[in-house]
Amino acid sequence: MPLRTSIAIDGPAGSGKSTIAKMLSAATGLPYLSTGEMYRAIALCVLRAKIDPYEADGVLKCALDSKISAVPDGRGGFRILCGEEDVTGLLKSPEVGRASSPVAIHAAVRKLMVSLQRGIAADNDVIMDGRDIGTVVLKESERKIYLDATVEERARRRLLDFKGDGIGYEEVLNDLKERDRRDSSREVDPLRPAEGALIIDSTNMSPQQVVDEIISRFCIKAGGLGDA
Repeated sequence: MPLRTSIAIDGPAGSGKSTIAKMLSAATGLPYLSTGEMYRAIALCVLRAKIDPYEADGVLKCALDSKISAVPDGRGGFRILCGEEDVTGLLKSPEVGRASSPVAIHAAVRKLMVSLQRGIAADNDVIMDGRDIGTVVLKESERKIYLDATVEERARRRLLDFKGDGIGYEEVLNDLKERDRRDSSREVDPLRPAEGALIIDSTNMSPQQVVDEIISRFCIKAGGLGDA
């Protein structure tokens, strides 16, 4: 399946993928899709159906029955649908986030999502972020980025997202450590930098500094892309 213009961004939770992808979307005009939201949509459906997120057959059936899809929202992003229901605004809760990691370890579920994501990339110029974009989904892309930061810094950033939810730093830190363990050790498509990816440690960098480095490396111009 041929791919169109794309930027692939990978990295662990809290590394700044979504922030950087949105800023690059504004700079290039390419729409932005967080593939993690597709797994979160499955997690939401699994929680609603009271299915164990570690139970592979039940999760796959739920994913198939829910008919997860992503459609352009006309504002530079994508809406995430479960059938006809737009669930985009329901995917940021800590409960859904915690369930999305075990949901994503199942080989059949990942195969389903990769197929959907590659279909999106075949139909749209796109910036995608996730944990297997440069290594699996958009492995043909000439613009691959791996964002990282210390787990302590990532916990600090994630805590800002949960401000007002009564969640403490240690809880967020421990959750990230567990997610890192699952993401990097799963048998299918573990989290790792893609071959040839631009690797950026953003621990002591502002989002704009990260974007500037990416723009410089990949010759990105306002409103478009240069040669990689």
